[in-house]
Order: sequence, then C-alpha cells, then structure tokens
Amino acid sequence: METKVISLAERAKDEGKSYLEELLSEGARKLLQTAIENEVAEYLEIHQERRTDAGQRAIVRNGHHPERELVTGIGPLKVRQPRIRHRDGQKFSSAILPPYMRRVPSIDALIPALYLKGISTGDFTEALSAILGERASGLSATNVVRLKAGSRGRIQGLVQARLECQGLRLLVGRWNLFQPSAR
Repeated sequence: METKVISLAERAKDEGKSYLEELLSEGARKLLQTAIENEVAEYLEIHQERRTDAGQRAIVRNGHHPERELVTGIGPLKVRQPRIRHRDGQKFSSAILPPYMRRVPSIDALIPALYLKGISTGDFTEALSAILGERASGLSATNVVRLKAGSRGRIQGLVQARLECQGLRLLVGRWNLFQPSAR
C-alpha cells in the first residue's frame, strides 16, 4: 500500500499560493482548531460532575460536526468543530466559532468599506477573490447587497440621531458649526 505525503511547499504550488501564504494559512487553521478543541475540553471538564437520573454523564463529546470553510483575512480555512451531546436538553454554543458563522466579522466590515470606495455590487466577487483568494466562498452579489443594506440602515440611524446639547458650541478650526439657540 503506497501512501503519498504532500508537503506544504507542494500544496502551495498546486493551489497557486506562495509557500509563506500556505504556511500562514495552515498555522492559522491549526491554531483555530486547537482553540476550539480546548474550549470543548474545558467545557466538558467544568461539567463532568453533572449526571442524568440514570447516573450517566449529562454532557459528553460526540464526534465532530462536518468540516466547514471559514472565510478569513488570510483566505478560507477548513475547520472541524467538535460535537457535544447534552442528555439534559441544554445546548453548547462555542464562543470562538458560533454556529452558522461562515465569515469572520472583519470580512463583513470589508464589504461596506469597498462599497464606499466605489466598487460596484457586480465587481465585489472579483475584488474579494483577488483579496482573499479564488477559494473564498459565500461572498456572492446577493450577500453583498444584504450587507450593504445593513450598513446603510446603520448609517441612516446615525444621521437621523438628534444631538441634544445645552450650552455647547461645536467648533472646527475657527468655524462655528453649531450654536444652540438661547433658551
């Protein structure tokens, strides 16, 4: 039986990445995977004394969830999150990698920034694949429009917020921009 071990350098060449990029990506993936495993181990350790009425442990480890891709600033990372089984009806939710998270929040913040710089909705997929790599998924035009709408709502909320100032004058340089009315 022949086994083939592929080095990071070979994998980087196959995927069109530099060795440094592949090394950073693999290091980040291992670090994230270790952090998630440690979080689950700590959770199980804290709750090891909890038992069901039948005397079984109430919280046990139960394999892994299917592998999923998380889009990050250094490209997509594949992670496998451990599965925890609660026999008492409760549920575990990871603080590191919440359920259904497919992109890190900084990627979601990148989209409105690119929009404000003038990139059109149709060009987002191409621009983000240039930044994050060809394998970056989950960043379709539909998602871009949804994220833009959320940002637009937050901006309009800030614009419509009323400033209530008493006796305060807003100066920029030597220009008086706001003078509250005398009461």
